[in-house]
Amino acid sequence: MLTPDDIDRIIEMAWEDRTPFDAIEVQFGLSEKEVIELMRREMKPSSWRMWRARVQGRATKHAARSVADDHTFKANRQRQITHNQVSKR
Repeated sequence: MLTPDDIDRIIEMAWEDRTPFDAIEVQFGLSEKEVIELMRREMKPSSWRMWRARVQGRATKHAARSVADDHTFKANRQRQITHNQVSKR
């Protein structure tokens, strides 16, 4: 069962251009189809349409099609995040 914090992190990762769906599957066990269903359920319809148009066909969201050579599955802020929580400064 996903916690509200997990859902927030999945949504954040799904919005990131350089985070492939494979990274979400590794960390949370959700397939691309399940991430799409979660995004549809959790977002407003207009936000859902905007996100869907943004990621549809985007090579960086699919590791197999990505030309990025840094398959680290980390966001720029990942150093500051511990156990999916942003550290307090």
